[in-house]
Amino acid sequence: MTQIQVGPPPPRSYARLWVSTLLLVVYASFVLLVTMWPQPEQLEFDSIAGRVLRALHNIGVPQWFGYDKLEFTANIGMFVPLGFLLGLALARSAWWVAIFLLPAFSGAIEFTQGIALDERVSTVLDVLSNTIGGYLGLLLAMILRAMIHARDRTKIERELWERRAAAAELQRQNAARAQAAASSHQVPAPAAARIAEPDPVTRVLDADFWETGDAPTVRLPL
Repeated sequence: MTQIQVGPPPPRSYARLWVSTLLLVVYASFVLLVTMWPQPEQLEFDSIAGRVLRALHNIGVPQWFGYDKLEFTANIGMFVPLGFLLGLALARSAWWVAIFLLPAFSGAIEFTQGIALDERVSTVLDVLSNTIGGYLGLLLAMILRAMIHARDRTKIERELWERRAAAAELQRQNAARAQAAASSHQVPAPAAARIAEPDPVTRVLDADFWETGDAPTVRLPL
């Protein structure tokens, strides 16, 4: 009986963690810069909002969609990437932490605006809109990660099925050769001359399985 050598585990990829964390830090810094700028008139938010509203009204958006509605929508959109990147940076089992981090981050911004920035207006409505946007981004991240996980699982199952099918075909061929040799009263071919029948399951445990490129994926642990 051949001894199975498990070998070292395959290396885990930290590309998702590093990239998402870096982008999260950059975007969070951008959000802080925009929301904590002491003189918002320098950022020309009002003029930009006016041009956007005129463009929206020209294409048929109702007139009741004014500055307040635009600001609420913009606050939602600003936190969607933040929730998305946070959902990618966190471990799959720790996604629930984002449920508390997103409103806490928005609340800290509004609290700081209220006590330290006279030119800023702090409202609970801003916290609500930011939280909605963050939760939408978090939901998108969870859907994306679930899709990738399901795809990797399917690829692994497909690879194992193909190996089992190949092993079954080799067994059928060897059985046919043995039957033909027995019917013609010939001496069966020695074991070394027969086609090797790989074990499709234990092959996954071989030490070189993850090194030779046979592995369908190493991205499964999301």
